[in-house]
Amino acid sequence: MVKTPSTMLPLGTQAPDFTLPNVDGKDVSLGDFADAKGLLVVFMCNHCPFVIHIADELKRFADDYQARGLAVVGISANDVANYPDDSPEKMVAEAKSRGYTFPYLYDETQDVAIAYKAACTPDFFLFDADQKLVYRGQFDASRPGNGVPVTGEDLRAAADEVLAGKTPGEDQKPSIGCNIKWKPGGEPEYFG
Repeated sequence: MVKTPSTMLPLGTQAPDFTLPNVDGKDVSLGDFADAKGLLVVFMCNHCPFVIHIADELKRFADDYQARGLAVVGISANDVANYPDDSPEKMVAEAKSRGYTFPYLYDETQDVAIAYKAACTPDFFLFDADQKLVYRGQFDASRPGNGVPVTGEDLRAAADEVLAGKTPGEDQKPSIGCNIKWKPGGEPEYFG
């Protein structure tokens, strides 16, 4: 497993716009979350062992925080020609089997991943009510095989701050995961 860290996009960055197809076939846009108390954008996929490692707790996190007014969106941007386990059809099955209650979107062109400077799966971007970036770090310190329980404590602490109208501290540890599977010749300059 190659471990790739997130790029740590500058705090205060305005959420890049997107309109992408959801697993239910409907398009979902950034503007759909304009009234949310905050927004979490997670770059993820079906096959990455780092995502699989946290998937059940990510579902619990989403259920807990959506009920409190935080919007959650998952985006898969992997090249499905070379990684067919991440195809839209398999995304539908994954969302259903995991019971995801949040939109799980497919970024076929990879333009949205590039706009967010996403680098790995999972890669977390937490925005406040004004859709300004306030957290871009790890879910928690757990990684496949390290024996640390998966709790989501880092992201939960940041989300609690956002929902309380506060700004999370700037001491944030980057997420670690598999690199996004870029299309041949499509790897962005910021990556690698």
